[in-house]
Amino acid sequence: MTKKALIAMSGGVDSSVAAYIIREQGYECMGATMRLFDNEDAGLTTEKSCCSLDDSQDAWRVARDLGFPHYTLNFKDVFRRCVIDRFVRAYEHGDTPNPCIDCNRFLKFQALYERGQALGCQYIVTGHYARIEEVEGRYRLKKALDPAKDQSYVLYTLTQAQLAHTLFPLGGLQKSEVRKIAEEQGFVNAQKKESQDICFVPDGKYAEAIRRFTGKEYPCGPFVDREGHVLGEHKGIICYTIGQRKGLGLALPAPAYVLEKDVAGNRVILGPNEALFGRDVVAGDVNWIAWDEPPKEFRACARIRYNQKEQPATVWPTEEGFRLQFDEPQRAVTPGQAVVLYDGEDVLGGGTII
Repeated sequence: MTKKALIAMSGGVDSSVAAYIIREQGYECMGATMRLFDNEDAGLTTEKSCCSLDDSQDAWRVARDLGFPHYTLNFKDVFRRCVIDRFVRAYEHGDTPNPCIDCNRFLKFQALYERGQALGCQYIVTGHYARIEEVEGRYRLKKALDPAKDQSYVLYTLTQAQLAHTLFPLGGLQKSEVRKIAEEQGFVNAQKKESQDICFVPDGKYAEAIRRFTGKEYPCGPFVDREGHVLGEHKGIICYTIGQRKGLGLALPAPAYVLEKDVAGNRVILGPNEALFGRDVVAGDVNWIAWDEPPKEFRACARIRYNQKEQPATVWPTEEGFRLQFDEPQRAVTPGQAVVLYDGEDVLGGGTII
């Protein structure tokens, strides 16, 4: 019996090549582009967003060339509720979120997964650079073979049930190999540039986007040092993140960095770079991949941001999540970001820094 696969097609080269590989492996395929928001409603130009009409048309063309149907699915309400609104709330509470993780968690591997099941598909396929292996009845999430493209960090929320029904065809390929396959197949997007920004904030102006989404103005307040001395006035607490130096608009005798955000007092605390380093991290909203119940204490390597090289640490699971202590101090541990745990190539699990 032929297995059916629903392929998440963004219009980019990665998902297109993933579709080609899965078709070549004999799956019955259908493509799906998720409509996540209206560019005009978000104040964006169609040229800059990964959700533009052109992207949907590119996905349709690739699906047509590969000989399987393509659908555009409206997930705007889910995206607004589960990604944009969570993004806004996090900033309003002083955190710095990673909306790509929420998009994977709630859209690609939940809403789209459920739609695929309704359509009779056994698998969801995406162009992520990661690998899934089954070992003794348990599914493992592993790093991609191309370290420069590895996306395992943003996939740590995947459950065993989702891993069992997900395929990552690009996990064993180099990006250069993916481009070559696209060129050989004559895909219209073979040389398409990759989006480097959050899809609904492609210009990187997060504070402006939050004001646009909420219609609110966020009041100015004091910049203060660690002793509480006022150093100047900030432009709204949503404009800053831990570790930031640029854009403070202050003339001070020594470089100053954002150390903390006091939301209740509407204050941004500044200090020297060395004050940003610490060894302790607490995480909540945890998902374990390697076990149903983790050991009471274990060693792992942890990554506290997407592009960071993971660092050795000791981990102690708690009822609320886990706490860890790095062997060496790490810079700018930021609430709202993900901390993901690794054992070599395997993702053990992860959570949100609190």
